[in-house]
Order: sequence, then C-alpha cells, then structure tokens
Amino acid sequence: MNRFQLTLIYLSLFLYIGCEDSKESKEIEIVTPVDTVKVEVFPALGHDGPYQSGNIYYGRESYIEYHAGNIPIILSAPHGGRLTPDEISDRTYGTLVTDLNTYELTKTIMDSMIIRFGGYPHVILCKLKRTKLDANRDSTEAAQENTYALRAWQEYHHYIDVAKEKIKNTQGSGLFFDIHGHGQNPDGFYDLRTWLGYLLSSDELDQSDATLNTNLYKNKSSISSWVDSSSYTFIEVLRGKVSFGSILDSLGFKSLPSLNDQSPAGMRYFSGGYNTARHGSRNNGVISAIQIELPKPGIRDNQSTWSNYSRAINSAISEYYLIHLNRNIKN
Repeated sequence: MNRFQLTLIYLSLFLYIGCEDSKESKEIEIVTPVDTVKVEVFPALGHDGPYQSGNIYYGRESYIEYHAGNIPIILSAPHGGRLTPDEISDRTYGTLVTDLNTYELTKTIMDSMIIRFGGYPHVILCKLKRTKLDANRDSTEAAQENTYALRAWQEYHHYIDVAKEKIKNTQGSGLFFDIHGHGQNPDGFYDLRTWLGYLLSSDELDQSDATLNTNLYKNKSSISSWVDSSSYTFIEVLRGKVSFGSILDSLGFKSLPSLNDQSPAGMRYFSGGYNTARHGSRNNGVISAIQIELPKPGIRDNQSTWSNYSRAINSAISEYYLIHLNRNIKN
C-alpha cells in the first residue's frame, strides 16, 4: 500500500468520525456576512449658500423651503406642510395636527410684500406634515430620533439663522413672524380673533397695565429689542393703541392682545412656542418675534381670504414700522 492510498484511508476514517460527532453535537452554527447598512452623509449646513435675495433654496429632499430676502422681515410657517415620506416614521407624541393652509397663506403674504415693499421678505417653510416633523419644538420632540426628520429640523432653523444674521448685518433689526392656525375649543366654541404670542402667558396678560409695564416682563417677552427702539412704553407696544394687535383691529381683524381685547380672561390662548423663544429678542437678540395664531374662518379658508388678510397684515406691518422705528420698510 502506497502513501497515497494510506492517506485516503485516514481521510475517510476522519470524515466518518466527524459525521458521527456531528450527530451528537446537535447542530453546526453557520455565520453569514451581515448586510451592509448604507449611512447617508449630509453636507454641512450652508453648503447651498451664499443666499441671494429673490432665489429659492431647498433642503434635503425639498422638505424645507427657503426664500432668501432683503427686507427686515422673516416669515415662518412650521405646521402647514403636507408631505408624508416613508423614510420618516410618524411621531408618537406631541401635537400632530396640521395648521391648514398656513403654507399657502404665508406664500400669499410673501407675494403681497414683494409688491408692497419692493423687496423680498425671508420666508422659511416646512413642507413636511406635522406627523413627521414639528419645526416649532426642540429637536428631541420635533424629530423623535429620526435622522431625516432631524436633518430637516436643522435646515429649518439654519435658514432662519441665516435670515436673522443678514438682517442684523444690513438693517440692524427686524421682525420675525411665526404663522400658525388655531381651531375650535374642546367645547366647540371658535374664537375668531387672531392670537398674538409674545411669550407672556394668559395669567400674565390678565394682570394690570401697571404690573406688566416693567422691565421684568419686557425682557421676558419676545419683543424686548423692538420696545427698546420705540419711543413708546412696553405696555403700549404690547396692547395699547400702537400695538400690533390694535393696528390689526383697526383693519378689521380682531386680535388678542390689543386695546379692545387686552387679555384672554380665561379663554384659550397660545402665548408663543419654541420658534418665538429661540428667534425672538428675549435673550438680547436684535430680531423681535410675534407668534400669529389665525382662525380658519375669514382668513385661512381659501385664496380670496388669504389675499384679503395678506393686504391687511402688510398694512399693519408697515404702520408698525413707521410708528415705532419712524421709517418705512425697504431693502
């Protein structure tokens, strides 16, 4: 028997013993390669700049839309989007209701501003439905651990920061309007007034003029820098005859707070959210902010009501600038 034949016999015996052993060892674990997970690498925020007034810029997948401006006005609509992409799972907590037609209304206000003021406001719009992203909350509640929602949230606030910085550098100060919609109360009553949020709660607004007209409440508000630039007192700017609410009142759109409706007096009211706090002048910023909560009837219904309200709010903004800063809006 040669060496080759002897090797075959040993090999056969080894395989036989191996097979017998395999019966006693129950099973053999087979390890397969793990599927490769593709991780998307996002470009740095600002990669699409510099931002030229009159041009439109979009974030990833066009979830966020930014109209670059050259006048000291910023319009923001965080809750009017309708997109529901599969890559972003539904949010599981927080408010999920869409502010119907605020996307369309905000763009109508923008178009009216371009005609009236001869320049472009800065406009930032979230096109994602609120079930996917709430751009008026901190990042944790807004995106709820979804990478793509978080990126959209970052883009939204990046564009607002870009607008604020441009206004600061070219015009010194400006106004930020965060546009929302409010609906019926739980009991079915519909308050047809516009609610203006300055970061003062219902209970605080229920206090007397003498109590509110202090630096404590002025500095707590989202319009502190605006008041500092005005010759009027804080309470006059907040709800006096020269307040934004009173000006809107005079144009046929009843507002709270104003000279005629100074406080909620127990009614439901929204005082301003994350955007108003972050982008207003509570923390010594030069951009003052007002959250605008609009009823649907007479304002958010359709193109006709959007246009009527757009003309009114732009007249109010123009008068507000002239009264408090003694100047017209221009680029």
